[in-house]
Order: sequence, then structure tokens, then C-alpha cells
Amino acid sequence: MALNVTWYVLFVGIITAYVVLDGFDLGVGMLHPFVARTDDERRLSLNSIGPVWDGNEVWLVVGGGVLFAGFPEVYATLFSGFYVPFMLVLTFLILRAVSIEFRGKRAGAGWRALWDWVFGAASLLLALLLGVAFGDIAAGVPIDARHTIAFDPISLVRPYALLVGVTAVAMLAQHGAIYLALKTEGDLRRRARRVGIALTVAFAALVAVTGVATAMTAPHLTAWYRQGWPLVLPATAVLAIANIVRERLRGREAAAFASSCAGIALLMASVGAGQYPSVLTSSVSSAYSLTISNSMSSPLTLTVMLVMAAIGLPLVLAYTTGIYWLFRGKVRLGERSY
Repeated sequence: MALNVTWYVLFVGIITAYVVLDGFDLGVGMLHPFVARTDDERRLSLNSIGPVWDGNEVWLVVGGGVLFAGFPEVYATLFSGFYVPFMLVLTFLILRAVSIEFRGKRAGAGWRALWDWVFGAASLLLALLLGVAFGDIAAGVPIDARHTIAFDPISLVRPYALLVGVTAVAMLAQHGAIYLALKTEGDLRRRARRVGIALTVAFAALVAVTGVATAMTAPHLTAWYRQGWPLVLPATAVLAIANIVRERLRGREAAAFASSCAGIALLMASVGAGQYPSVLTSSVSSAYSLTISNSMSSPLTLTVMLVMAAIGLPLVLAYTTGIYWLFRGKVRLGERSY
């Protein structure tokens, strides 16, 4: 059982790392066609994430690998049931990468504007789709006794999931706005700051609405918190989000970005703790839910995975830390810039 809990915590942590790190990439992408107005500003926008965006997506791949090896029953059920949404996720990920690379292949204004809008639209739709999928998974999906999901993909678009999707868009957009303001100067920074403050306020309001909706729509997520003391976790998340506004109004972008990272991480941890011990909750019957007990790999597999993680994760963390340290400071355009 200790191995199950360890890998559940690691899985939640890895997905949280993806949301925090690739989240500001998506946020910058959403704001890219609007906040950056000249060609140089849009190049600065792209180059603010240029050295890190592909490395940030490694965490999504790692999360999928953990699910495949550690909880294969969940992997099989989730990926077969959510086949269409996952294909759309891959499409938007590819479009983001293609637009970043293709934009600079020609100097024409129309060509570059086309790929700027593709980059922005793909980022927005990816954030919305991931948020809706997260909302559906949190609320529960129709898993039957055979551990299969059979439903029309359109049925995934339900009010609670849409609310979580919109909240995710606001969350990542404000996260990206802070990062863009942190990495740029001049008019671009001022616009990013102004838009970011409004987005942070909207995000805070949406978190409050989503919290109430979660208590009404997904009571299984709030059961643990009814004991009282576990409320420290979501309460700390709320304080971190409130501090984003405080630090932004003071013009302290680094502190605001740290608070945004902490707020997002604590929100993810709050959902992960509320979901435990289920990895994938069934809306048909709790007996059909996939938990850390009935969906796990063998203890030997989990042990081997733990040894591999002990070797591999420090290398990934070292690489990530090194890249961010190497490319710290404001963005400057050079010969090799996008």
C-alpha cells in the first residue's frame, strides 16, 4: 500500500509540475496575438518561452508514462474513453510547436500574423480542453463494471466541466501574463501587467464560484475536507491566489509569479487529496471507481519504477533548473531568436 500511495503522490506532483510550468507557456500563447502588437514585440513574446516550452512539456510525457506503468487499468480506461479529446490535445500541441517554428520562415506580415493567431488559438483551445477534461474527471465519468467508458464525447461538455475549463483558461492566462511581464520591458510589459491584473481578479472570482460548484456537483471531492483541519490546504491556496493580486499591485512581478505557482500547485494538491484514494471516479457506482488498490501494477513493477524515478527525476529537475538559470533575466532579441 505504501508503494501505491507514493506513486499516487508522485503522479499528482508530476501533473502539477506540468500545469505550473507549461501553464505559463499556454498563458503567453493565449495573450500573444493581443498583448504583443508589433513584430518585435511578438518575437519577444515567443522568445520569452522559447528556451523552455518544449522542456516543460516533458512533464506531460512523464505523467503519461507513470499512468501507463503504475496504474495501467486507469490508463486503459481513460485513454480509450477520452480518445477524441486526447487526439485534440495532441493536435493543439502540434499546432503550437509548428506555429512557433513556421512563423519565422518567411518575413511577410500576413504569413507571420497567420501563425501568431494559430499559436494563440491552439493555446486557448488546449487550455480549455484540458480544463474541461479535468473537470469531467474530477466530477466522475461513467465507468461500468468492465472498467470501460462508453459515451458520446459531446456529453463531456457539461456545465461543471465548462466552468472548470473557463477557470483553467483564466488561471493560465494570468499565469502567462505575469511571466511575460517578468521577462519583458517597455510597452509590452505594461500591457501584460494591466491585462494580468484583470485576469488575476477574474481567476480569483472563478475559483470561488468553482469551489461552491464543486461542493454541489462533486461532493466526493469535499468529503475529506468535512473533517475541518484538511481545509488548511485549499485555504492556503486561496491565500496564495489573493497574494498574487497584492504583489501585482505593488509591481513585484517575481513575487507575484511565485505566488501564482504556489496557488496553482496548491489547487492541484487540493483536488488530488480530495480525490484520494480514487484515481478515476465512476459516476455510475463507487464500486466501479478505479482506486490506488484495484488499478495498480504489481509491487515489483512499482518498486522498479521507484528506482528509475530516483535516478531520472533528479536529472530532469537539474536540467529544468539549469535551463531557467541560464535564460534568467529579460528577453533580448539576437541572431538565433525566433
